Amino acid sequence: MKNYKNKILIGIGLITLVAAAACRKSEKFPVDKVSGIYIFDPRDSAGTQALKYLLNVYSVVEIGHNRVGGDYLDAASDDAVSSSPGGQVTILATAGYTAIDLPANENVWSSTNSTNTANYWNGIRSATEFMAGIDVVPVKDFVAPNGKINGIGVSTRYIWRNEARLLRAYFYFELVKRFGGVPLLGDKVYNVNDNIALPRSSFADCISYIVSECDKAKDSLITAPLINPAQDNYRVTQGAAMALKAKVLLYAASPAFNNPSGGNSNPLTGYPSYSASRWQLAATAASQLMAIGNYSLDPNFKNIFLTQNDPEVIMVRTANGTNPSNNVESNNGPVGFGSAVAQGRTSPTQELVDSYPMSNGLPITDPNSGYDPNNPYNNRDGRFYATILYNGAPWLGTTLQTYEGGISKPNNGQTETLTSYYMCKFMGPQTTSNFQGHDEDWVIFRYAEIKLDFAEARNETDGPVDSVYQQLKDLRLRAGIAPGADNMYGLTVGMTKDQMRAVIQNERRIEMAFEEQRYFDIRRWGIASTVMNQPLMGMSITNSNGNLTYNLIQVLQPKFVAPKMNVYPIPYDEVLKNPAIGQAHQNPGWSF
Repeated sequence: MKNYKNKILIGIGLITLVAAAACRKSEKFPVDKVSGIYIFDPRDSAGTQALKYLLNVYSVVEIGHNRVGGDYLDAASDDAVSSSPGGQVTILATAGYTAIDLPANENVWSSTNSTNTANYWNGIRSATEFMAGIDVVPVKDFVAPNGKINGIGVSTRYIWRNEARLLRAYFYFELVKRFGGVPLLGDKVYNVNDNIALPRSSFADCISYIVSECDKAKDSLITAPLINPAQDNYRVTQGAAMALKAKVLLYAASPAFNNPSGGNSNPLTGYPSYSASRWQLAATAASQLMAIGNYSLDPNFKNIFLTQNDPEVIMVRTANGTNPSNNVESNNGPVGFGSAVAQGRTSPTQELVDSYPMSNGLPITDPNSGYDPNNPYNNRDGRFYATILYNGAPWLGTTLQTYEGGISKPNNGQTETLTSYYMCKFMGPQTTSNFQGHDEDWVIFRYAEIKLDFAEARNETDGPVDSVYQQLKDLRLRAGIAPGADNMYGLTVGMTKDQMRAVIQNERRIEMAFEEQRYFDIRRWGIASTVMNQPLMGMSITNSNGNLTYNLIQVLQPKFVAPKMNVYPIPYDEVLKNPAIGQAHQNPGWSF
């Protein structure tokens, strides 16, 4: 058998169902090896083995916490740097990769590990195999009433099949947003004798396919609220299908792929001509999800990431199930706190800190904002305090010291903040001396993102109309920003489309920080070459008898080569395995 068949043919014969470290006790991902003949068993009326296999498909979905070489992907953007430089995110941030050595945890095309969670082609193969085999399993259960279609209960088997379909669409999108067009395999389960030297499909065809798969799956998935929240919070829903569709269409409409200056010269990495209608499709998809009324903003921003079955969460990847954990704190919390040992891996940049407005909603650069450079962390947007730890912030019953020589910036050679800031998003409650365990599920889609998707797309089609303003007002209200006498929450009346675009991009930045959004947003917006070719800054704070002095310092010189780095190169080992993908079909600007 030729080498290029290896990836797609994983799973033929004995199918290994691997353990997923992140699972709940009541719905474990499979831990045993099961022969393929028993998975789709016509005698298994409970569908026990088939369900185990479906859960294995779920296990391919990545958990974002410290995912990339021990760091958050956002540390490869202008929002943060790794406190331990030289790792995978630093390579990504400084353009230190090629088709031969793409950092492993971002090489979701061909990387492998013990649980197959780094390779989305494994997930696509497994999902397709499940869809092909589940029809022979006589699962007796029907879902009602929430799962009814036209008043008729829906077969659990049919719902499972479409869960696999949606997961497969999600895996395709994760590939397309990184690599551009990929081979589309459809519903065929390829065998060893099939010719699977398949060429890459165009970007346009990939987008159309993913959207159509979302539409096919949507109406036969369980709805939100979930039927059994205690056990089913990981399962994809109708809302997840609609959220994925909205996001796919938003990416497709974005400048990197839908170039308003003309077209994309390579059909593998975008559309050959610009169309404003793509923004309208994205706006419509987001508005349709908002209209179903099953989701709402959680009044408490911190709760979104700590509470299972939160009303804002649309799709989630379970991390520690019902077992409380404090891995986020241990990996990213401030150093210097005795028994509360932490590594401080993530150092937010001054650029991110400065992007948060004041509590009146005005940017810190506005002379009317009330910003005081001698007290820079007072009276800021509530999301700032839920995301960033700064000098003087409350922590473990005391106040944080990130000035030079302070408890959490001792400058003694250990890993510590490089910027005088630590990340605190996703972190749970504390005692006076240690961390408390909490849920650490990874939120993939949430309602705030859908509101931002709608605002961005609607602004591009119709300008800053009232419905665009309203999405931002809703988010700012939740963040604790004062409405002001004009009830505008710090927003300017009568903005132009360009002005509103800048506001929406900044609102997305601060709302979605560290949720694997910024890294891809700056690429799809076409601004990465601007923000990633200038020094990233931090703050050096000196303490002289209680008098603090703040000085900007450079912490990293990133690099971005436009436009080729809007997408990754196709990995070299994949070209060796598939002769239909060669240098002629490599992404523009990349070589082997």
